[in-house]
Amino acid sequence: MARYLLGFDVGSSSVKASLIDAETGVCAASAFYPETEAPILAVKAGWAEQEPQMWWENAKLSLKKIMAETNASGDDILAIGISYQMHGLVCVDKNRQVLRPSIIWCDSRAVPYGEKAFEELGSDMCLSHLLNSPGNFTASKLAWVKENEPEIFDRIDKIMLPGDYLAMRLSNVANTTISGLSEGMMWDFKEKRPAKFLFDYFGFSEDMIADIVPTFSQQSVVCAEAAAELGLKEGTPISYRGGDQPNNALSLNVLNPGEIAATAGTSGVVYGVLGEANYDPKSRVNTFAHVNYTTELDRLGVLLCINGTGILNAWVRRNVAPEGISYADMNVMMENVPIGSDGVTIIPFGNGAERVLENREIGCSINGINFNKHSKAHIMRAAQEGIVFSFCYGMEIMQQMGMDIKKIHAGKANMFLSDIFRNTLAGVSGATIELYETDGSVGAAKGAGIGCGLYKNSDEAFATLKKLAVIEPDEQKRNEYLSAYAAWKEMLEKATLHI
Repeated sequence: MARYLLGFDVGSSSVKASLIDAETGVCAASAFYPETEAPILAVKAGWAEQEPQMWWENAKLSLKKIMAETNASGDDILAIGISYQMHGLVCVDKNRQVLRPSIIWCDSRAVPYGEKAFEELGSDMCLSHLLNSPGNFTASKLAWVKENEPEIFDRIDKIMLPGDYLAMRLSNVANTTISGLSEGMMWDFKEKRPAKFLFDYFGFSEDMIADIVPTFSQQSVVCAEAAAELGLKEGTPISYRGGDQPNNALSLNVLNPGEIAATAGTSGVVYGVLGEANYDPKSRVNTFAHVNYTTELDRLGVLLCINGTGILNAWVRRNVAPEGISYADMNVMMENVPIGSDGVTIIPFGNGAERVLENREIGCSINGINFNKHSKAHIMRAAQEGIVFSFCYGMEIMQQMGMDIKKIHAGKANMFLSDIFRNTLAGVSGATIELYETDGSVGAAKGAGIGCGLYKNSDEAFATLKKLAVIEPDEQKRNEYLSAYAAWKEMLEKATLHI
């Protein structure tokens, strides 16, 4: 009889569930709901909210499908892990009832609250204790609720992140993790405790913080009510949770200093692990507690986010490439274009303000086109190179913080399907790229296996992680890649002079 680990991944577009065979480590089934993107409520410009109940319903539907597909029962599931969209705010009362829709990660209403706190508390205080500005993170969102919805604020018993909410619905127990608190700017890295100074500044009670449990541990168990509703077994351990980017790193077995996990979908993320608390003085990258951080062991995740990555490649496909062409066909078309795209450079920042540029919005620009020699293929290649160069620009900040980048782990998906993208990234960074077959819900399931003691460590949990490709830097072409990157950086400096 098969035994499984169950992983949930609570995203803003869907909730995905996966069952992992506990013995072989192979994914037995995965499903996500809804099959079209979940709605995001935008009552006003810049707002973004979702109903937590919707996450619960989508979790039930995705679970029902994989249980039917594998013919599994609740008795077959050994433990449950949860990955979730970061930085959201869920408020519940003493009866564990949600008081308002969740203010999710892409909501910008709290920016002025975080900026004011940063200014009045001082950059040295915030950066040395939080490793970031309070910014637009969870604590600042709660400050918005306090000022604008005081009748709701007065009824709040506990605040939590989206993953904490799903765990609460499964167990009827409210708790959270240090990693989760850190992503909400609610953890003090210097004092190694919840950030009392920020709570005092905003006028919050520390009692609003749920009990803190280790990331890998029996955090709670499935309660009778949830077991009946989902077809699970009462008492099944919930033994892991992590925000989506730290969890993505876990799913690629990225846990030690100098290791890097990267994704490149609509937006792109480079997430690297530091072995000591550090921060970027200009807050161009964010530092959070990684999933294996403890008060005794510093393991910090440095997160670089670039908004204009795959969205630029998609724009080029729609507006530049021949009609009906696939991404794979585009990659073939640009193979004959040399490194550096014959002098065409594209600055890819056309998807809003970029944190790596200190929250400036400079737009996308195409430079250096010669009507007598450049074609669509040159623009296609320049777009992919520009995306890579933006990654490398941010990675230089991470290196200044003490990160030695020698290896990049990524899933074989999205932009990492392109040879040109992969070879350019290896060529400029000098790092080896390893591509794997994994995803967030699979990582969460294996995290649950570590947390419940099924696996003795991450190496055992991810022993079956399937490596699909290895891309080594081409040393013979290294100077060509670096020259193209230098030309791009020069163009970026010109573009930012006028902002």
